[in-house]
Amino acid sequence: GKLHHRQPLLAVGEVGEGRQRAAIAEALAGLARHEAARLLARCWVDNKNLDTALIRKEKALRVSERLGGALSFINCDDVPDIGGSELLQAWLKDRRKAFASEKARKFGLPESKGLLLVGVPGCGKSATVKEIGRDWGLPTMRLDIGKVFGSLVGQSEAQIRQAIEAAEACAPCVLWIDEIEKGLSGNKGGGGGDSGTGARVFGAILTWLQEKTRPVFVVATANRVMDLPPELLRKGRFDEIFFVDLPDTDEREAIAKIHVSRRKRSLEVLDPKAISLICQDFSGAEIEQAIIDAMFRAYAEDREVTLEDIKLSAENTMPLSKTMAEDIKKLRDWAKGRARYANKKAEVKAATVEGGVKRAAITKDDGDKGKGGWKSSVDIK
Repeated sequence: GKLHHRQPLLAVGEVGEGRQRAAIAEALAGLARHEAARLLARCWVDNKNLDTALIRKEKALRVSERLGGALSFINCDDVPDIGGSELLQAWLKDRRKAFASEKARKFGLPESKGLLLVGVPGCGKSATVKEIGRDWGLPTMRLDIGKVFGSLVGQSEAQIRQAIEAAEACAPCVLWIDEIEKGLSGNKGGGGGDSGTGARVFGAILTWLQEKTRPVFVVATANRVMDLPPELLRKGRFDEIFFVDLPDTDEREAIAKIHVSRRKRSLEVLDPKAISLICQDFSGAEIEQAIIDAMFRAYAEDREVTLEDIKLSAENTMPLSKTMAEDIKKLRDWAKGRARYANKKAEVKAATVEGGVKRAAITKDDGDKGKGGWKSSVDIK
């Protein structure tokens, strides 16, 4: 049965009184009694304390296991920083203090609903979700809408209700709905078959997003926002819609610095500013891959990686800014007046103008060979 008499379970070790005991009891809410007892024992044995943040994460892991893949626990403890998206980061900073805060409710603020992240693939939408879970210290779960749909009558509707109940049982938490357009595209069933199954699942999600009161911060991500039903985009479903564009020069430099530092390489040798110019119009994921590809080449030749390696990797890459130029233009056109920019708005530009492509020419400065100097120029074609 469900956990009703919580106090005896709190006798594992010295857990304190008052608010700490209440916080632990709240963290255990939604678990069966035997599950709560095992979780407390494990936390005490492994960590010699009953930290509520750890209890919530362990509970989220166990609750997600019940749903057989539709809801999965995401470990955000070791998620690296992401570069860029300064306006989005500032917005999240404002929301962080008020989320799941009784003080904020008394102040008159409603509970935050969440946000919808749309934009170019590989520009940090998924990484942003994990960064929220890490920075806010909350359990993070990923809902795969495609796995909600079942072949039996009523199975899909039951599974979406179970997923929603599981998320609320783990509150406060972050719920990530990845590539939401694939499950709700055009409200045509999203893989749920006919007989209105998709419409009922879609309706259940819309109703919950609109009326939920539990502190579940929903972050939905989408690459093709034009495919989403208009009902999902209206105010009240999410607190805000952000458009994540390709990083500008400064953001590419910040991204390059993070990836060079993560791989314990010298920032003087692999100058992030030079990498930013080399990787003109690259997404964050493409910048990372260019650095990794360069390191593989250097390792195979038993030497240290250089900027020349990264330049070669970049030259061999066909970035999304070229292969998806038409789609990116549509996304940017859609975002105007409909979404807030995650990147600096002044740097958000229209897609490539016909006959006017900017190209960064990165060349080695022969006059500074000893220091490996680089210089750049921008040509207009």
